[in-house]
Amino acid sequence: MGSVGVSRRRLLGTLAATAAATALPACDDSPAPATGGGDTAPATTPTPGPSGGAARNSGPRALYLGTYTSVEGGGEGIGVASYDAGSGRVTGAGTIAGIGDPSFLALHPDGRTLYAVNERADGAVTAVRLSDRQVLGSRSTGGGAPCHLSVHPGGRWLLSANYGTGSVAVHPLDASGAIGERTALVTHSRPAPGPGQDGPHAHQVLTAPDGGHVLAVDLGTDSVYTYRLDSAAGTLTEVSRAGTRPGAGPRHLTFHPGGRYAYLANEVDNTVAVCAYEPSTGKLTVGAAQSTGTGPGTSYPAQIAVTADGRHAFLANRGHDSVTRYAVEADGARLRLLGTVPVGGDFPRQLALSPDGALLFTANQRSNSVSVFHVDGADGGLRRAGRPFASPVAVCALPL
Repeated sequence: MGSVGVSRRRLLGTLAATAAATALPACDDSPAPATGGGDTAPATTPTPGPSGGAARNSGPRALYLGTYTSVEGGGEGIGVASYDAGSGRVTGAGTIAGIGDPSFLALHPDGRTLYAVNERADGAVTAVRLSDRQVLGSRSTGGGAPCHLSVHPGGRWLLSANYGTGSVAVHPLDASGAIGERTALVTHSRPAPGPGQDGPHAHQVLTAPDGGHVLAVDLGTDSVYTYRLDSAAGTLTEVSRAGTRPGAGPRHLTFHPGGRYAYLANEVDNTVAVCAYEPSTGKLTVGAAQSTGTGPGTSYPAQIAVTADGRHAFLANRGHDSVTRYAVEADGARLRLLGTVPVGGDFPRQLALSPDGALLFTANQRSNSVSVFHVDGADGGLRRAGRPFASPVAVCALPL
C-alpha cells in the first residue's frame, strides 16, 4: 500500500512539474497587479497586521522550504531562504542537503530544531539543529509515505502521519531535539475505506489546543480520529471518531484559537466543514459541507490557516490555483465565504502565515515557486508581495 500512497500523492502534484521547471525570478517588492476582483486588498503602508495594527518592523526572517528530492526537477534537501517581514521579499540562502523527500516541515516549540518527514515507501522523520544546520538523525515512522508531522506543544513528542499505510506514529524527543525510538504506531483499520479509496490514508496529525488529545485526519476512511496521548509513555488511545460524508476525503484540520471549533478541508469533494470540538472528551463533530468558492468540480482543497485573532481563515485550492478567503464569525462557529484570490502559481500544495500574521505564503508545487501575500488584518484581504520566489517542487513553506 505504501507504493500506492506515494504514487497517488506525487501524481497529483508532479504531472506538470517538468513543464513548469522554468526558473522564476526571486520575489521582489514591486507591486503586483490587483487580481480576483474585490478579493485583493488595496495597497497600504504599512500593511495592517492580523489585529488591525501596523505590521512589525521590516527585517530578515528565516524561511524553510520542503520539496521532493526523488522527482525530476526536485530539490536537493530542505531549502533555506529568508524573507523581509515588511516587504515580503524572499531571498535564497542555500540548502540543508542529504535529507530525502522532506515534503513537510515542523518546528520545535523552543525554535532550535527543525523536523522533516521523509516521504518515501519506507518512511522516516529527520531532525535538524538550526544553529549549525546539523542533521541530528532520522527514525523510521513504521509506515509508508509520511506526509505530515507536528510537535506536541510540550516539546517531548513528535507526531507523524503515514499516508501510504494509514497510520500515526509517536517518537520521543530528547533535550537536544534529537528523535528517539518510536513509542507508538496506530493503524486506522476501521471504518472501511470510503468511495474510490484503496485503504486508510492518514494525512495529518496534530495536538488539540487542550494538549491532552491528538487528532488524526484520514482521507481514505473519511474520518477524524481522536486519541488520548499518554504524556509519560508516548502512547495513543482512541477515545472518539468523527466521520465526514462518504467520499469527502478529509485532508487537513485547523483549530480556531478559541479551541472549541475547527475547520476541515475535504480534498475529494471540494468542500470545507466547521467542526465543533469538546475539549473535555476530545469529541469532534463535523458540520455541514460548505463551498470553497471555486465552482463545480474538485479543486483539491489542501490546507486551512486561521489568523491568530480568529477573525479570518484561508484555504489553498490546488486545482483552482487560488486561496479562498473566509470571515470567521460567531466566536469560531461559522465561516462566511468572502471570495478567492489567484496565487500566481500552479498547484498551491500548502500555505502558512508568518508568526505575526502579516504575510501569507503558498508553496506552489507545479510551478516550482512560493508566492507571498500581505494580509490585511481588518478584512482579510490579500495583496501580492511581488513576483513568486523560485523553489524546486515547492510543497511546504515554513516561515519563522
